[in-house]
Amino acid sequence: MSEIAATTVHEAYAFACMRCGHGWEQAFEIEHHVDGSNNAFVIYKADGERVPSPLSTPTCTNCGGHVVRIMRAGRVSTVQQLLRNSASTRPAIEDIGAREGEAVAATVAPAGAGHHWHLSDLLHPFHRK
Repeated sequence: MSEIAATTVHEAYAFACMRCGHGWEQAFEIEHHVDGSNNAFVIYKADGERVPSPLSTPTCTNCGGHVVRIMRAGRVSTVQQLLRNSASTRPAIEDIGAREGEAVAATVAPAGAGHHWHLSDLLHPFHRK
């Protein structure tokens, strides 16, 4: 098959697994080609490696599940930033308990600490009140 035309576009998507709640974002280089017989085909690349189309059968990078919601880029990172900001401005639970004269064992994780993202974390800011 001889190639006669190709264009490359860059797109990014946000993903949320409906099975485990993991959220992530990925940028892709999408190469649009037309072969010598005038048949169009597309090649997806992520981090320079050829990958299957993320739109046909997306796979969760955490649990391997295939029930994945695809959203426009920025959805996951926006929610993650909101959660980091709220964690850094919220006082620790033990500080609140100490002020009230109670012993409290649990604390809020500090900003930037490892956090397993759950679907409810990702979708919470979009719920109607």
